[in-house]
Amino acid sequence: MRRSIYRRSVCTAAFAGVTLLTAGLLGAGAHAAPAEQPQQEQSLADYIKDGLKDKSAEPKTAEAVAASEGSVSSDTEGFGPAQNTFVEAFAYGAAHPDVAPPGANDWSCKPTEAHPEPVVLVHGTWENAYNNFAAISQPIKDAGYCVFTFNYGKLSIDQGGGVGSLLPGANGTGYIEESSKQLATFVDRVLDATTAAKVNIVGHSQGGPMSLWYLENEGGAAKVHHEITFGGTNHGTTLAGIGALGRAINNLGIDILGPVELLVGHAGIQQTVGSDFINALTANGDTVPGVDYTIVGSRYDEVTTPYDSTFLEAGEGATVKNITLQDGCETDLAEHLGLMYSKRSLSIILNTLDPEQTPDLTC
Repeated sequence: MRRSIYRRSVCTAAFAGVTLLTAGLLGAGAHAAPAEQPQQEQSLADYIKDGLKDKSAEPKTAEAVAASEGSVSSDTEGFGPAQNTFVEAFAYGAAHPDVAPPGANDWSCKPTEAHPEPVVLVHGTWENAYNNFAAISQPIKDAGYCVFTFNYGKLSIDQGGGVGSLLPGANGTGYIEESSKQLATFVDRVLDATTAAKVNIVGHSQGGPMSLWYLENEGGAAKVHHEITFGGTNHGTTLAGIGALGRAINNLGIDILGPVELLVGHAGIQQTVGSDFINALTANGDTVPGVDYTIVGSRYDEVTTPYDSTFLEAGEGATVKNITLQDGCETDLAEHLGLMYSKRSLSIILNTLDPEQTPDLTC
C-alpha cells in the first residue's frame, strides 16, 4: 500500500514538473512579477551541484551525443518585417518559419573601419532566427554593423526534439554540443565572407551556454571579441525550482528527467541546473582568455531562474560585465522572451560594441 501511494506521489510530482517545465520553456506572460526564490530552492541547487549519487542513472553527455541521429542547422530564406513584441514575431514566424529578421544576412556586407567585426545573433530553445531577433537586427545593422544569424539544433520529435519541435519554426532542441559545432561552421562562413578577423556574438537563452561551449571547445575563443548574452542559462536553470526538483529526484536514483526529456527535448534537459552538460561547461571556470563578456539578466525572467545564475565570474585573461536589466531602469519589465524586444537590451548591445557611438543606455 505504501509503495503504491509512493508511486502515485512520484507520478503526480512528475506530471506537475513536466507541465511547469514545459510552460517555463515556452515562457510565461509578459511583465510577470519576479518569482520568489525560497531558501529551499537554493538548498536544492546546492545539493544538485554535488552530482548524481548513482552515475549510472544518467548517461554521459558525450555518449548520448554520439548515439544521437544528429540535429541540423539551416540558412534563412527571405526576410520578415520588424516586430515590436515576441508574440507578433512568433505569429508571423509561424507562417514564415525560415525568414531572416530584417537587416540580417546580407552576405555582400563588408565591415567598416569603424566597425570591423560582424555581429552573429544566436537564438534560444524552441525559437528561431526571426522570432528571436525581429526587433534588434535592423537597428544593429543601421548602427553600421554586418549582422548575421541562422537556425540551429533542429530535431524532430521522434529524434528527441521534444514537443517543442512540433511548433512552427522551432529550433534549438538538439544536443547543445552538436549545435555549437553548427555555430562554429556558421562563424567561419561569416569570417570568410566578410574577411573579418573576429565576430561579436549576441546570444539569447540557450544561445548563451551554446556559444560559451563554442568558445571553450570548438575554437571560438580565437574568433570572438565580445560575447553578449541575455537570459542565458549559463549555469543551468531551476525553472523556478522544477528543474532542481527533477534533478534532485534523479539524484536519488528515480529517473524522472528521462520522461521529461521526451517533452522538452535534449537541449531543454541539458539546461537544467546540475546536468552533465552544465557541469562540463563550468568545470574549468566560466570564461576563456581573450574574450570580453557582457552578461544580462532580468529580474522578471521566469525561465532562467534564479535570474542571476546567468552571471559569470571572470577568469584569467577575460573581462566580465554582469548587468541586471532593471538597474537604472526599473520600468523595464522585460521577461525571458521579451529580453530581445527591450530597447534597453538593444542599447546595451550597441554600448558594448561601441561605447563612444552609444554612450548612454536607453530606459
